[in-house]
Amino acid sequence: MIPVTSFKGRKVALFGLGGSGLATAQALVAGGAEVTAWDDNPDSVAKASAAGVPTADLRTVDWAAFAAFVLSPGVPLTHPKPHWTVDLAHAAGVEIIGDVELFVRERRAHAPDCAFIAITGTNGKSTTTALIAHILKESGRDTQLGGNIGTAVLTLDPPKAGRFYVVECSSYQIDLAPTLNPTAGILLNLTPDHLDRHGTMQHYADIKERLVAGSGTAIVGVDDSFSALIADRVERAGTRTVRISRRHVLASGLYAEGPRILKAEGGTSSLFVDLDGIQTLRGGHNAQNAAAAIAACLAVGVSAGEIHAGLKSFPGLKHRMQPVGRKGSVVFVNDSKATNADAAAPALSSYDRIYWIAGGLPKEGGITTLAPFFPKIAKAYLIGEAAPAFAATLGEAVPYEISGTLEQAVAHAAADAGRDETGGSAVMLSPACASFDQYKNFEVRGDAFVGHVRAIEGVTMLI
Repeated sequence: MIPVTSFKGRKVALFGLGGSGLATAQALVAGGAEVTAWDDNPDSVAKASAAGVPTADLRTVDWAAFAAFVLSPGVPLTHPKPHWTVDLAHAAGVEIIGDVELFVRERRAHAPDCAFIAITGTNGKSTTTALIAHILKESGRDTQLGGNIGTAVLTLDPPKAGRFYVVECSSYQIDLAPTLNPTAGILLNLTPDHLDRHGTMQHYADIKERLVAGSGTAIVGVDDSFSALIADRVERAGTRTVRISRRHVLASGLYAEGPRILKAEGGTSSLFVDLDGIQTLRGGHNAQNAAAAIAACLAVGVSAGEIHAGLKSFPGLKHRMQPVGRKGSVVFVNDSKATNADAAAPALSSYDRIYWIAGGLPKEGGITTLAPFFPKIAKAYLIGEAAPAFAATLGEAVPYEISGTLEQAVAHAAADAGRDETGGSAVMLSPACASFDQYKNFEVRGDAFVGHVRAIEGVTMLI
């Protein structure tokens, strides 16, 4: 745990007592803050009270007494409308921050020179975060991995000299971290997502920009127009900026030509690494992720040899293009983390013959943007609420069935792929949807997929 000492002896309000919220409340208490915590869920309040966190209904307290209000990133700050606690904080003139901001302040107070790499982007941030942490750990460095990737940042070990932090940041967390200042900050890409929480694409992009704007070294993917403009602005403001691309040759930065990552300086390029043969970094999207990871590791002093070794031994990210089983020439791929169409595109682009399991709680836009990959799909198996809409989009372009459940989809896809005589096919769960209509989260959905694969006779599990 990182005790939050920056509010020692001062009163702090906190709303949101889920996993990270409770961890934040406990870190504040451990650091000597006078916490008043609350949640709309009575069970969460009871759990916090039992854990020693003072609780009280924030509708009934004196907001003028608070030095800060700590908001869970899952609670609306601005859109579709501010949460009632946000209105109360604004009315009292109380600053609103989140757990990443508390971490930033503790690092600044106790070990400002320890390396801190922060990663954001619409897609690819979890893989990039995990890859960076793996490279650092494999090189023998004291590495702390957390944030949006699933480990609350304040549950990590406290900042100290020589320690390296790798923190995935969602747009919600960035919005609550006004002084975010990583040693190296990564913005991978920007496509429409979470607009229900940010209102417009421009507001979403403005929030993401804050992460790299405050960085010692800004690493920016320039394959979309929003990010390219951000790179230009950040560089003009005087921040050291490293551009990365999977689509364009760069005069300066890191770019991909197929699986080859080239490093360019002053208009001259040289091969940094060839990813060919590294199954966990397959596909153009992973070339971009690797380029970002390389740039970040170089920025914090990791040698080229250490980076090469870490790339080659990367085990991959669970639930993200994860080969989980094999039967004959058929590979079973868990890509449950693909919760929108853009996130599903990398997996669909990386295999040539796919028995595709898709569906769940649909996102805006459906799967129309995936049409270029339809020729790769031998058959689609549609599940969840999105099944009828996805069927309409597929039309006559792709054979499909409405399987309804994941279990039935896996069984039917495995049987069909097993009869495919072309060889080298993939049964792939890449839902292009959220999980919430049938599963608590994408991790539970992915684990269910693995369980159904495990139940198929003759499958050799890879995990």
